[in-house]
Amino acid sequence: MAVKSPLVVLLGASGFVGSAVLRELAARPGRVRAVSRRPAAVPDDARAEVEVLAVDLCEPGRLAEAVAGADVVIHAVAYIAGSTTWRVADGDSAAERVTVGLVRDLIEAVRRSDPPVHVVFTGAASQVGPADREVLDGTETDRPAGEYDRQKLAAERTLLAAHEQGLVRATSIRLPTVFGAGPRSTARDKGVVSLMVRRAVAGQDITMWHDGTVRRDLVYVDDVARALVAAADHVAELAGRAWLLGSGYGAPLGEVFTRVAELVAEETGKPPVQVVSVPPPAHAEAGDFQSVTIDSSAFRAVTGWRPQVPLDEALHRTVVHCVDAMEPS
Repeated sequence: MAVKSPLVVLLGASGFVGSAVLRELAARPGRVRAVSRRPAAVPDDARAEVEVLAVDLCEPGRLAEAVAGADVVIHAVAYIAGSTTWRVADGDSAAERVTVGLVRDLIEAVRRSDPPVHVVFTGAASQVGPADREVLDGTETDRPAGEYDRQKLAAERTLLAAHEQGLVRATSIRLPTVFGAGPRSTARDKGVVSLMVRRAVAGQDITMWHDGTVRRDLVYVDDVARALVAAADHVAELAGRAWLLGSGYGAPLGEVFTRVAELVAEETGKPPVQVVSVPPPAHAEAGDFQSVTIDSSAFRAVTGWRPQVPLDEALHRTVVHCVDAMEPS
């Protein structure tokens, strides 16, 4: 009798990051259950056996249904509200239910599994809060400033506490600024880089809340997906703590947006739009003006992961995707 391959349950499979993870998982043999509120798009050339489950995980009992029989769970659920995926108002109970509540539900659903279920949680590098240095390596003390980061940290701590109790084998991968799109993308990126790409394609100025010298560690979404799958393959070595993910390069946003304007001009044949500084809005946070570069050498040493898509190529893919999406069919 043939032994079944481990079942990987992907929560948030239709989202921006989750859909990229699904493409990565589908490209190799195995069993995958793709769970999301709306049916996830399975690649036509999938090698994996993919089960699609469309369900609202916040409904009672649905999380347990989603992870039944799981050997590995990749938690990529994101609370989405407004124009971005990460701005959360103080005291937002709906966001707390998704970000923290689903982690509690997950632990309750798998706590009696033997052996313990392996869990990979998608955290955020910004959970550390405003730091006193630009380069982060994971040794910093967490002092989250915004509600999104506080909730992410609460969820991460809840999961790692369950690991300490032996209820799961869990790790958290703190993601950098993730961006991008390409020919196989099925979900919209609501982050600032792709937002400014769409502005440029529409002929609007690219705007910054600073002088452009603020640096960000930008990683293409397909590289992030590869990292999360690598984490799932190495949970035994990664379990019990959080790990930072990043390229190791902090790109000045002024230079990034100027390059975006150039690439859009090349694709559309129109003059490049202007990159301008504007006053920050009232909801801007201290972290919006802080440069961040991430040293992910610890994660790389365990998993062997490296970014494969250079920044300029990732920007080009994103621009081409956005130009194609805005052209009349």
